Amino acid sequence: MTAIRIRRYTKTYEQLLLSPLCSVVIGLLVTVVLPSVFYWGPDVLSDPNRGQAWAMLAASAALLVSSLWASRVLSSYPGGHSIGLIFPQLVIVYFLAALAPLLFRVGVSRYLLGLSGVLAIVWFQVDIIVTEKFRRPKLAVVNRGLAGDLLGLPYIDARELYKPDLDGVRFDAVVADFECLTPEWERFLARCALDRIAVHDARSVYESVTGRVRIHRMTENEIGSLLPSPWYEHAKVAFDGVLILASLPVVLPIVAVAALAIALESPGPVLYCQTRIGRGNKPFVMYKLRSMRCGGDDRARFAGRDDPRATRVGKFLRKYRIDELPQFFNVLKGDMSLIGPRPEQPAFVRDFDRKLPFYMYRHVVKPGITGWAQVRQGYAASVGQTREKIEYDFYYIKHCSLFLDVFILFLTAKALFFKPM
Repeated sequence: MTAIRIRRYTKTYEQLLLSPLCSVVIGLLVTVVLPSVFYWGPDVLSDPNRGQAWAMLAASAALLVSSLWASRVLSSYPGGHSIGLIFPQLVIVYFLAALAPLLFRVGVSRYLLGLSGVLAIVWFQVDIIVTEKFRRPKLAVVNRGLAGDLLGLPYIDARELYKPDLDGVRFDAVVADFECLTPEWERFLARCALDRIAVHDARSVYESVTGRVRIHRMTENEIGSLLPSPWYEHAKVAFDGVLILASLPVVLPIVAVAALAIALESPGPVLYCQTRIGRGNKPFVMYKLRSMRCGGDDRARFAGRDDPRATRVGKFLRKYRIDELPQFFNVLKGDMSLIGPRPEQPAFVRDFDRKLPFYMYRHVVKPGITGWAQVRQGYAASVGQTREKIEYDFYYIKHCSLFLDVFILFLTAKALFFKPM
């Protein structure tokens, strides 16, 4: 995945104001120095007692870790530009910062840690809002082949080049489809490289901006690059198991209440079992809480957010994905994972395999309860939308990591409470 650095700000004051160091320094002043001076007085900066010193050190460390984490989320993955994603990260970091002194029996000021966490939330939001337009990559696009698809995409300022000349305009990079260039444009890109202007392949930039991997032709991707590492797969099993076991005290009562509501509203089984296709193209039985009426047409069909077959209770369960909770059992059995491509029905798999190129490759990983395609697109109600959904799935397979899995969990929680999938 191409990381597009902001390069056009070459003047000293621009580099200073937009540098991570400047952001951290101002953040320390806002979240550590000011509340310390306000509560204890200015002498605390020169002669703090042991508890005050440890509190300022813990708050400073929490801000540094939060800055690194936020910077990675905001720059690494499409969809990470949302301010709302910073909040859960800050809560986790500052909670750990408060927990660590208790574990090591070090006395710290809970006042400073708590106030520092609140001010950090405010500071990060202000920092993102103020600098967002300056941190949007400004790209010169050679409008040939795939590069033309970048024009008009969010999170970047893509401008078409009508001739092989930048005309003195400062750009962060030049983007082109390297398979669709004439000698004149090739010489232009070589001159850009000599002038220290980054040159990127359009396919990599498209992945970075959209979070999708193009699947028109198998030659567009090296199949080996889409294989997850064995270390990651083993770590993910442990990651899934820990999260599920830790959540059972909350999940089990929710499932019990939902099951009772389903039984009271309409006749039929509470649990719905359906054959889906999993890793290795092997079928398995997936469990869900029943959200639709019994006795209807059971033919395979696309399910939408407002499916007319859903009951009143079922609509609520589907809106907040409560009907998916029994799939925790599928995860513990090893059929599924918390994060991955959604498993499809066998009839759909056979149909998609005929219509879409190397569709089966999405079965190289375990299917998931939620996934990159779900938080980026939601339901797919046609072959065209399914093609787009698979491009998201291939992006996930190509870039899968525990960090990306945690990021998807945050996006899932955000979507459930603010924009239901």
